[in-house]
Amino acid sequence: MRHLWWLLVPVCVGLAAPAQARPRDEALSGAFRCAVIADSHQWLDCYYGAAQPVRAALGMPPALPAQVKLAAVPLAGGVPRDESARDDVMTGAAGCNRVAGDRPWLDCYYGAAAPMRAVLGLAGGKQVAPRPAPPMDYVPPPRAIVPAPVPSGPPPMPRRRDGLLNGVFNDIKPIVRSVPMQSFTLDHSGAFTVILADGQVWEQNDEDEAHHPAHFGRVGPNTRVTISPDAMNTYTMTVDGQQRMYKVHRAR
Repeated sequence: MRHLWWLLVPVCVGLAAPAQARPRDEALSGAFRCAVIADSHQWLDCYYGAAQPVRAALGMPPALPAQVKLAAVPLAGGVPRDESARDDVMTGAAGCNRVAGDRPWLDCYYGAAAPMRAVLGLAGGKQVAPRPAPPMDYVPPPRAIVPAPVPSGPPPMPRRRDGLLNGVFNDIKPIVRSVPMQSFTLDHSGAFTVILADGQVWEQNDEDEAHHPAHFGRVGPNTRVTISPDAMNTYTMTVDGQQRMYKVHRAR
């Protein structure tokens, strides 16, 4: 497997290095030690923390403490993920040894992390040529909370099971429960049309208007309507504070 060559590179680095290892050699050896980490985010943190010897040699601010700690003591355990991306990163990092100067080398080293940043969806993941990439202190912006779409009209009528006596023996749960009445009108015969706060429109049945003329008074948040299925595929409406029951049908 391609990632097995990782085991040979630290040895080669150690053989090629003088008695006093260069900071870049220490950094690269530390990056190879990160291979035991299973989680890819933690692996990338470790990779950035391994660059600390070069950052110190250049007089730069240190890497994040958590990154340096991971590089010093990588957390072993589990099966490493995204091995192909890791191989690409380490191949690029090893190739940075051809770069003269520690600062250009560090830029190349950070740029080599682009394949793993792309896998993790981090900024800088689409880099083509090696260039400085920000370390893992980058904090992605929070996901935008998309509000639920506002209904374009009143809720649909729930389906009823067939049968003339359904409202007597079943399906007795209200389909409109304590919804405020927005407005109402009366036609020439006294039958009402009620508009609820959620946009539903209900009309009084013709056969009911003579026996139960409407007396709603003032409407508003405190005038709440409940509508329930009844026998013969009809619906019954009640208004809070009133004893009357009205036979109604949905107009829209």
